[in-house]
Amino acid sequence: MAKVKNTKTELKRQRDALRRFERYLPTLQLKQQQLQIEIRHMEAKIDAKRIEEQKARADLDQWVKLYSESFPFEDYLRLEKIHRSTTNIAGVTIPVMERVVFDRREPDLFGTPPWIDEGMRTLELLIRLRLERSFMEIAHRLLLAELRTTTQRVNLFEKVKIPDARENIRIIRIFLGDQQTAEVARAKIAKNKTAEAELAR
Repeated sequence: MAKVKNTKTELKRQRDALRRFERYLPTLQLKQQQLQIEIRHMEAKIDAKRIEEQKARADLDQWVKLYSESFPFEDYLRLEKIHRSTTNIAGVTIPVMERVVFDRREPDLFGTPPWIDEGMRTLELLIRLRLERSFMEIAHRLLLAELRTTTQRVNLFEKVKIPDARENIRIIRIFLGDQQTAEVARAKIAKNKTAEAELAR
């Protein structure tokens, strides 16, 4: 704790600082709670997306196992563009995947296996699900980082700034009170000496 001056000016400065800290702390605590709720919500969404992805993968595996033929999907299906935007969650800018555009070439009906259409639809779904999950994981990491920062600030205010300001105010008030008592005592002594000097004349 830094040494403070035992003056009325410093007392006012410490009181102002304490008021500021006590006014700002509830906002930080509210943000901390919002972030915790959003993180839990995002974790549930990631888990649901992972389950959806596993189901789509299992569906694709059934098609591939059924015909056990390798197929050059990349010749017929290509990711062309990802449309993205941003949103704000509890003060954090989060990337959002709006939609995915695929470049899809129609396969030759006679030269490709009969399951190719369903296989390509499932592959599109898998790619979209994986991209959605990766955007959610980025959002999750950003929210966690903001939660860490906010928690550090809450702890700083609760455990350091507010207790330090209160202690500084207590010390300055004691010092100023002692100083005032000493001044009163000196004034009484001076008054008594003056009265004694007048009586001695």
